[in-house]
Amino acid sequence: MNRKLPAALVVDSSTEARRNRTMEMPIFPLKNVVLFPGMVLPLHIFEMRYREMIGRCLEDKIPFGVTLIDEGQEVGASARPFLVGTAARIVRSERMEDGRMNITTVGTQRFRILELHHDRSYLTATVSQFPVPNGATRRAAELSERVRPQVIEYVELLSKASKTNLQLNRLPEDPLTLAFLVAISMQVNATEKQQLLEAPGVPEILALESRLLSRESRLMEFMIDTGEEVRAMNGGPTGYVFPN
Repeated sequence: MNRKLPAALVVDSSTEARRNRTMEMPIFPLKNVVLFPGMVLPLHIFEMRYREMIGRCLEDKIPFGVTLIDEGQEVGASARPFLVGTAARIVRSERMEDGRMNITTVGTQRFRILELHHDRSYLTATVSQFPVPNGATRRAAELSERVRPQVIEYVELLSKASKTNLQLNRLPEDPLTLAFLVAISMQVNATEKQQLLEAPGVPEILALESRLLSRESRLMEFMIDTGEEVRAMNGGPTGYVFPN
């Protein structure tokens, strides 16, 4: 299997003057999915409330917010989202004969939910932009230099552990773009991805990524080193391993 990881991302930046702008935004809570700026997210829209929401976004040419579910489910009753998410811009849409839709979205900017509203069939919120500061600081540059070799090692180990050919063509020089590329690519759980999304600025994202990369690489090294032993133990006549 030959699968390429994203080589570079274009990430929107915001100025301090835009930090306090607020707007009303449709909210799409998702289970186990954290959207980052620059990330491509395809979605299949089948619930009536989300058909209505996406229809509005397409007609008015507005984004919607993607948030990780903190409590509840995607389908059925309303879910309570985490308060930090990412705006999603629809770049492609396909409507089926029965009204369902397939859409492709791209994450643009972080936002913070100030107030949730339940006056429509779908969830909306008053949100403020949540810029990602300090991408041009010395600390961000230093952490970028630490993270780059960790990413290369991580991809090599992931390729070996999964028996796939993962290709990493190049890593971006810009610390902000690097931070989100790593956040998108790392195979960690949604709660840890949410922690990355909520980090105050670029240095904090990179510092957390460095710790996660170190942990994940050590785990994969252990899996690779013990893989043959585990297969041998399970290769007996019964295929079971019994404690001694």
